[in-house]
Parts: sequence; C-alpha cells; structure tokens
Amino acid sequence: MAIDFAELKQLAAVSEAVAVPCSCHDAALFAWQTVPYSLTLEQFEEVATLVEDPYAEPTFAEYHPNGTRYDSADAPIAPRYYPANLSQVLRCVKCNRHYLRYTEGGGYFTEQRIRALRPQVLEDA
Repeated sequence: MAIDFAELKQLAAVSEAVAVPCSCHDAALFAWQTVPYSLTLEQFEEVATLVEDPYAEPTFAEYHPNGTRYDSADAPIAPRYYPANLSQVLRCVKCNRHYLRYTEGGGYFTEQRIRALRPQVLEDA
C-alpha cells in the first residue's frame, strides 16, 4: 500500500536532518540519475512505495509547473506523476537518509534510477 503525502513529507524531513557523512550523500543524488557505481542497492532497504495500485496503468505525464525538466535538481517530486508514481522509498541503512528509486525500462534495457528525497522539492500533486 502506498504511503500518503504527509508520511512522505515526514520521511523527507528525517532525511534532511541527517548530518553524518555517508557515501550515499556524497553521490549528490539531487536529480534523477542512474544508481552510481559508488553505491550498491544493498546499502538501502525498501521502506515504502508510492505505487498506489500495482495493477492500474500508471501515468507517464511529468509535473513541471515552473519549466523544470526530469533531470533538474529543482524539479518537483510529485507522487502522482511520473516517475515518482512508479517509485519505491529507500532508506540508507548506514545513515538513515531516504531516496526514491524506480526502474526505467527501454527497448533493450532496464536501469535503476535514484533521487534524494528532499522536502524543498516535494509537491502534493
């Protein structure tokens, strides 16, 4: 079951308050990007999902009211829009920071993409 916006906002606030150094934070994952080789997914545990209904066809519409792009660090994280609507919420087991992760599928490949969960870019949309 998907978490609601209030819970997501709370996880983002917890993540923002973490001050300890960690390799996940060093990777500067402010925009969506391929999981860097410096990180392993074993460093993270899945704690929630933003997928509301795994059987429903998700929207692939993006939310960019201020003209941002998918790969912009200041692009909003809008849970009901792509790619957040396909994402799992991960927690770094080393430092307790939270991230979103989804699988990007192309014609001949799949790729794990990751982004830091930051309160300043969350939008209830």
